[in-house]
Amino acid sequence: MPACVSEPVTVDTAPPRERPAPRPRKRDDYSHCRPLFDQLAALPEHDPGRERLRERLIIEFLPLAEHVAVRFSGRGQSRDDLIQVARMGLVKAVDRFEPGKGADFLSFAVPTVMGEVRRFFRDTGWAVRVPRGLQELQGRLARGTTQLAQSLGRAPTPSELASHLGIDVETVREGLLAANCYETSSLDRPIDDGGLSLADTMGEPDDSMALVDDHQTLAPMLKRLPPRDRAILEMRFFEGLSQSQIAARVGLSQMQISRLLTKILHQLRAQLGE
Repeated sequence: MPACVSEPVTVDTAPPRERPAPRPRKRDDYSHCRPLFDQLAALPEHDPGRERLRERLIIEFLPLAEHVAVRFSGRGQSRDDLIQVARMGLVKAVDRFEPGKGADFLSFAVPTVMGEVRRFFRDTGWAVRVPRGLQELQGRLARGTTQLAQSLGRAPTPSELASHLGIDVETVREGLLAANCYETSSLDRPIDDGGLSLADTMGEPDDSMALVDDHQTLAPMLKRLPPRDRAILEMRFFEGLSQSQIAARVGLSQMQISRLLTKILHQLRAQLGE
């Protein structure tokens, strides 16, 4: 039988380099480590040999953690992060395993490691943060949708999901809406064949919005002006005519138009100030 590592070592916590997926090991490949769990459990709590045995077991079962992590790859999280999380799950499994309970370590470790990876997705995989209850509900809905789709041959309706899961329809709709928070679209994503992106269709801040109140206050004042004064203001500020052009249109001199504009604007400012 192969022997375990004979020297004390420390688990490497640095991000692993990109490499091919590890070959799944068979249950018998770990049979040589079973006695180590018994030895670990028999040692006193503060015995220095406990840490050495613990490190040996963790290193022996690292391929198991990597195999679980690879199963979850391609779901929006980096493979290196998934491997690190799976390794943390493995450490928890080694620390919590009790060989006297009867079950073998693999039966205990696999769900423990998978649970740690799933928790990582649940806590960090959401583009928009939503309450934990809604995240868990979304997971139930995803599993229920898969089960019903296989039996119905189509996507289930919210009512069918509610009946299948034993919850009300409004709760199902809320969970389906929360699922939209799991992944967001990039603003640089093209939306047509011409290269137009989502960001290109978004509006920009309009500085004139700050003047809306002034415009609403000024409108009734303009209506109360004499027709000639109102016409002069419209030609100057709405049509963009010069004072000379206005003078030629109304039959006055440019100097008279200048004085009229000054007087009209002074009156309007005074009323706005009031």
